[in-house]
Amino acid sequence: MSTVQQNATIAQLSALRDKSAVLKRVAMRPFSSRLLGLIVPAIGVLLWEVLARTGFLQPNILPAPTVIAQTILELARSGELWKHTGITLWRITTGFLLGAFAGTLLGALTGYLSLARKLLDPLLQSLRNIPSMAWVPLFLLWLGIQESSKIGLISLGAFFPVYLNLSTAMSHVDPKLIEVGRVYRLSGIQMIRRVILPAALPEYIVGLRSGLGLAWMFVVAAEIMGASRGLGFLMIDGQMTGRASIILASVILFACLGKATDFLLETAGRSFLRYKTK
Repeated sequence: MSTVQQNATIAQLSALRDKSAVLKRVAMRPFSSRLLGLIVPAIGVLLWEVLARTGFLQPNILPAPTVIAQTILELARSGELWKHTGITLWRITTGFLLGAFAGTLLGALTGYLSLARKLLDPLLQSLRNIPSMAWVPLFLLWLGIQESSKIGLISLGAFFPVYLNLSTAMSHVDPKLIEVGRVYRLSGIQMIRRVILPAALPEYIVGLRSGLGLAWMFVVAAEIMGASRGLGFLMIDGQMTGRASIILASVILFACLGKATDFLLETAGRSFLRYKTK
């Protein structure tokens, strides 16, 4: 390897170290600074409460936040909240794990092998653009109205972001890093483990988070497929009975649970990135 190539490689590795340092600083920000993101929602909720209490907002259309909170408390006391939330979390967890596993497997395959990418990627990219609701009748036909159809639909939503991010990240690893691995005579497995995967890891974690977000979106479609339990069913039940507080309570629960699971995944990913960059 020439002197120019060596200098370029050293500069690339230095840039990666700088990026790792930035990630560490971001992860070590004080918790109080992250609370800034709560200011705008708090102001919005306060304004919403004032408008609802003064009669500017109709209670049967947009009830006050305190009314929605009371509805959630009543659901918790009756046990309905835990029943619906528990089954939704189970569906999300199972569907996300299955979809993320398949996305990781095919993403790694098409990202590492150009032949696999040429064979599989065009088909998968075309399937990715099919709207979620278009899959509903097919899943009902193929898998029936039991849990398998719901899990399958959620898995489908989680699959594509994981596949796309990992495949793209692995296929776009800097050639200079690959060249360094070849200089050190790394085997194929060692090249994947020590060069390609660490370089693709940040994008892969983003793909996992995007897949989890889509899984939460797909669970709504899944739970209107003949479900009798779940937050999606609770929301549809509120619509059928004209109870806006139930609908909004379901939406808020979706938002809170989705944010909580994303935070857990983000924290785990940040910890893993810190571990890999030590």
